[in-house]
Amino acid sequence: MRVTLVQPAGFNFVPGQPDFSVLANRLAPIGILSLASWLEHHGHAVTVIDCLGPHAPVGTAAHAEAVLASRPELVGFSSTTSGFMDALDIAEIVKARAPAVRTIFGNVHASSIGAPLLRHFPEIDYLCIGEGEGTLLDLAEGRPEPEIDNLVYRDGEGIVGNPRRARIRHLDELPFPAFEKLAGFPRGYHLPLFSYEKRWGATMVTSRGCPYTCSFCDRTVFERLYRYNSAGYMIEHMRYLRDRFGVHHINFYDDLFTAHRGRVGEFCAGLIERPLGIDFNCAIRTGHTSLEQLKALKQAGALMVSIGIESADPGMMARHKTGVTLDEVRETVDLIHRAGLRAKGLFIFGLPGETPETLRATSDFILSLGLDEMNMTKFSPMYGAPIWDECGAGESGDFNEDWRLMNCLNFVFRPSGFESRAQMDALYNWHVRRFYDSRGYRRRFIGRLWQHRWSLWHLARNLPQVLRAARYFSASQNAAAPAAPHPRQPAGLQPTLGPELTAPSVVQVSPGHRARGRRPLSAAA
Repeated sequence: MRVTLVQPAGFNFVPGQPDFSVLANRLAPIGILSLASWLEHHGHAVTVIDCLGPHAPVGTAAHAEAVLASRPELVGFSSTTSGFMDALDIAEIVKARAPAVRTIFGNVHASSIGAPLLRHFPEIDYLCIGEGEGTLLDLAEGRPEPEIDNLVYRDGEGIVGNPRRARIRHLDELPFPAFEKLAGFPRGYHLPLFSYEKRWGATMVTSRGCPYTCSFCDRTVFERLYRYNSAGYMIEHMRYLRDRFGVHHINFYDDLFTAHRGRVGEFCAGLIERPLGIDFNCAIRTGHTSLEQLKALKQAGALMVSIGIESADPGMMARHKTGVTLDEVRETVDLIHRAGLRAKGLFIFGLPGETPETLRATSDFILSLGLDEMNMTKFSPMYGAPIWDECGAGESGDFNEDWRLMNCLNFVFRPSGFESRAQMDALYNWHVRRFYDSRGYRRRFIGRLWQHRWSLWHLARNLPQVLRAARYFSASQNAAAPAAPHPRQPAGLQPTLGPELTAPSVVQVSPGHRARGRRPLSAAA
């Protein structure tokens, strides 16, 4: 079967405004690249369309034309919440021009909401709930819909949700992602600025699932069952990227790279014994590492490790990220620096319970740590996260449920401790300027100018865009945000098919309900 897999451009900043995110960070769409290699391994022809790619056309209509030009029989869209409506607009054009083409939507938004999406959007033929390899392969090989686990589909006036299939236990059985399908890879793609010393860069994901349950994190795709590639597979994957594409830096985007100590030890030992000349960054968990492990990572080629801290307010941490204390954070950062590694702190601003005082305390704490790098995201509630119901119900703040803005770059949720989103933006900008203007950060940055040469060269080559970005960030961002969501976006959807579904479920949908798109679904097992 001819399959086309699409990563929509979505809205990585503010709809209607220039998207500067790809200037600082354009990553390969690992998810659809992995699915492409899996399908081709089983004999199917696959086209990959990255609407954020360096050579991608601009605009929904042009993206739809690219999809149609591939002459697909099945089109798969992988979209986050912020990219979902963009993917839908592409699907609408494709279905209008080629009604026989089937469409399937996957990734976190489809997995966390499920059947209600089919009720509202006739352009979507199928949803994939959870891992996509088995579901897509079954569809491509023509298996009957009732026999395809993880699939949600229409049956007459009803919507059927098939059981969840067993998760893939042995990830080494999967082929390497099909990077060769990306026009301009790796030179047109780049890792976050100042996070690497060698070029070119690429990303890898070597595990699925996470054993922890943070309040803000959606686990509906891979769930909590932790599975991982072996150390040998990881090293061969890195060697492949180096030899085939000239990659010399890897960002590991595992939720928790060091969760399995034995694997990490074997991985480091292999690279120390036979170095590949590749640097890498990865994430660790506060309190779950040691100086010995960090030194091994450094010797194996690690440049920087990230730790999720989120907040410096003890009450906020207890509520949203249990098992982490401020003393452990300080100790972990100290161990990272003692091992000769860079430390990057990851924070979230705007979670329920946040106040101007907790943000200022977090800002003070960040500066006291001496971090080499910092990333503070703007909290966006996600449908499959434990905290979703609280945010959606308005119990602890005001929520603007605009899917396009739910990208962690806009304050869609305003905790009750703040007067306005403008106040939140002002405090956010104050903290960012404070960190990057601090004496410690500037001293470290200047001392690494030669190490940062490729990032500086990238900025110099794109100077007009950099200047536009600087002018935009100096202005008020709130005025740029649209007054209303996408005209077809529903609000207040309640997931009908949850991650623990074990038997087919039929959701009755009348023609009137589908046309009006307003009443809640009624489900009968």
